[in-house]
Amino acid sequence: MHVEPRALYLLCLLVEHRDRVVPKSELLDEVWGDRFVSEAALTTALRTARLAVGDTGSLQQVIRTVHRRGYQFVAPVTVIADGLSAGAGRERSVEPTAADGPVGADRQTIRFCRAEDGARIAHTSVGSGPPLLKAANWMTHLDLEWTTPVWSHWLRGLARNRRLVRYDERGCGLSDWAVPGFTFSDWVDDLETVVDAVGLDRFPLLGVSQGGAVAVAYAVRHPERVSRLILAGAYARGRQVRARNGTERDEAALDLDLARVGWIHEDPRFLRVFASQFLPEGTPQEWDEFTAFQRQTTSSANGVRFLEEFARIDVSDIAHRVACPTLIVHSRDDERVPVSQASELAALIPDSRLVVLKSRNHLLTAFEPAWDEFLAHIDAFLAE
Repeated sequence: MHVEPRALYLLCLLVEHRDRVVPKSELLDEVWGDRFVSEAALTTALRTARLAVGDTGSLQQVIRTVHRRGYQFVAPVTVIADGLSAGAGRERSVEPTAADGPVGADRQTIRFCRAEDGARIAHTSVGSGPPLLKAANWMTHLDLEWTTPVWSHWLRGLARNRRLVRYDERGCGLSDWAVPGFTFSDWVDDLETVVDAVGLDRFPLLGVSQGGAVAVAYAVRHPERVSRLILAGAYARGRQVRARNGTERDEAALDLDLARVGWIHEDPRFLRVFASQFLPEGTPQEWDEFTAFQRQTTSSANGVRFLEEFARIDVSDIAHRVACPTLIVHSRDDERVPVSQASELAALIPDSRLVVLKSRNHLLTAFEPAWDEFLAHIDAFLAE
């Protein structure tokens, strides 16, 4: 597998200093030098290094976390040759080269375009090759995504051997938070605006979570532009719309009421429960990282507005008009969006195929087998 340079160098440093616990501060200084980065960047690089050697944050048979001290390489080591010295490591910094592929925010230039109502939308692209446009979904930040375990592996995986184009939804990330409109139709219009600003002609389109419904609506509106459609953790109808009886309607209303209270008061207990719905197989630390990222991506008021609009989404009456081949990928035990919603999309979209992955997570993590399967299905689908 391809391992981005900083994660590889981090792994080498840990192997070299395997006789001791290496403090976080030392790793940050060695790997990033004078560049200021948060500990989240170190966490992301460690996750990548662990994935490369078959380790996990819970297993820790290779890289052990020593609470409040740092990290230590603990697997057996056979020294073949002394090819890396501490002095050599300190004499150079690890910088990406053209052959390394996308490694982070330093690989992208963020640009802005304006929707018809004046809302400013941030967009960027990274990687090289044929394009893949990712429709915006909630909880993104074009810059901070590179240092959060929620999205960093998505960016690197999706930008592998292709040009990944993405943007922040209005009300979120680097796009304007105070906007004239905040409706589903506005989100589809924003996707149109970005496509025109980037100058894309015909391209595959990816929609994740509620971004899937936006992608469906755009594909129906512009069949001449969308060559292939990929829907991940998506749904055709929001929770209020798909409620079949009074009990389900009451549950949907209660879920929204709890969300309003939790977001408005930024109640950490609620926000952790909310995070666990997206990452039920995550650790408490991962839920806290998820929550911290949420707070950086949008305001509490917008968080409520997003959830209210999500509940009202309904593209079930137009999905049958999608004219391109469509790949629908969903976690079998998704606790945020039931797999039945993926089945509904597959039944509605004529030329579609459904792939169900073994996972409980709404947003796949880098350390579960389903993640590599997800990327493999996308690669195969786009190569057809």
